[in-house]
Amino acid sequence: MNKTLVLTENFPPVEGGSGRWFWELYSRLPSESVVIATNLSDEQIAASPNGMIIERIPLQSAEWGLRASLNLSFYFKSVRHVLKLIKKHGIKEIHCGRVIHEGVIAWLVSKFTNVKVVCYVHGEDVEVAAISREHSFLVKRVCHKSHTLICNSENSKRLVQTLNFAKPEKCVVLHPGFDAQQFCPAPPNAQIRSSFGWNNKFAVITVGRLQRRKGQDYFLQAMPELLKRFPDLHYTIIGRGELKDELNKQIDTLGLAESARVVTDADDDKMAAMYQQCDLFVLPNRTIGGDIEGFGMVLLEAQACGKYVVAGNSGGTRETMNVGETGFVIDCNSPEEIVDGFSLVMHQLPKLSASASSFVKETFSWDVHVKKAKALFDSFTD
Repeated sequence: MNKTLVLTENFPPVEGGSGRWFWELYSRLPSESVVIATNLSDEQIAASPNGMIIERIPLQSAEWGLRASLNLSFYFKSVRHVLKLIKKHGIKEIHCGRVIHEGVIAWLVSKFTNVKVVCYVHGEDVEVAAISREHSFLVKRVCHKSHTLICNSENSKRLVQTLNFAKPEKCVVLHPGFDAQQFCPAPPNAQIRSSFGWNNKFAVITVGRLQRRKGQDYFLQAMPELLKRFPDLHYTIIGRGELKDELNKQIDTLGLAESARVVTDADDDKMAAMYQQCDLFVLPNRTIGGDIEGFGMVLLEAQACGKYVVAGNSGGTRETMNVGETGFVIDCNSPEEIVDGFSLVMHQLPKLSASASSFVKETFSWDVHVKKAKALFDSFTD
């Protein structure tokens, strides 16, 4: 069985969908075949269930191109680190967390070794790269070198082909999954809801990084009008990120202290409880420049807890749900459009009867996901 090096800057303790995806997937594969190479961190993480090896190397760079001398130094050092890991662990295959910059490192490494390169594509990475001549050049080189491009959605696969980065036969779709044991339905619990400030409220939550693309800012701006239509509405934003102070200021400015809050201290157990006890999940994401929502793992987690979901019409979000039965896709490009779309959803909710948890469990659980991954990865073929 060949050894695979998973090269990714995004990996726990760093928060984010792709990091969680890689942790959940590779911790379920044979430990003797997996080595994770990820960024330096002072934080400790829980031991991997399968005991996979985690190597920490500098993998963070402010810029991903090759022109600046600082970037050249970063890539030179990164290639040197990876070559040492290849020799140390007998690596035969590299799985890159993104096309840039992990894919670029692997492309450069391949000039000195015969390792096989597999690269993940998340959608926003290739779309953003397309607006830069230098980044577009690098993406094409990486895609040309890669044996397989693992796209997280059909939308991401279409983007790769539309932008002429790779031939269709190189692209496969592997949707992210979710933990069916951690995320599962639970009966309403008044005490837990009260601890979240949801007494006599219709609780709507968003889980995700606090960044503009996720759309928490626009949903807050929509709240005053939504409260006129749905007075019991309460909006909880769960996550961390650069917009924390701005979102809290919005809540104060808009007079939403009784109807909205930002939660930045939710561990996995608390987050799962919020999924289970909320009344509706919303991811009001929008496209900014070329930055899209590649898939939306949080939409799976919410449905797994038995909640219907609402998402913005950006990227691959509609692939996470059975549209019209377990979730809805609305336009979230302005607060006004959120008001209109969300109001329609609220009127449709009483008519829904499909089991959101059954749908995602049958389609996206990690057990299903790992079987698909093993079929794709030569290194893990039984």
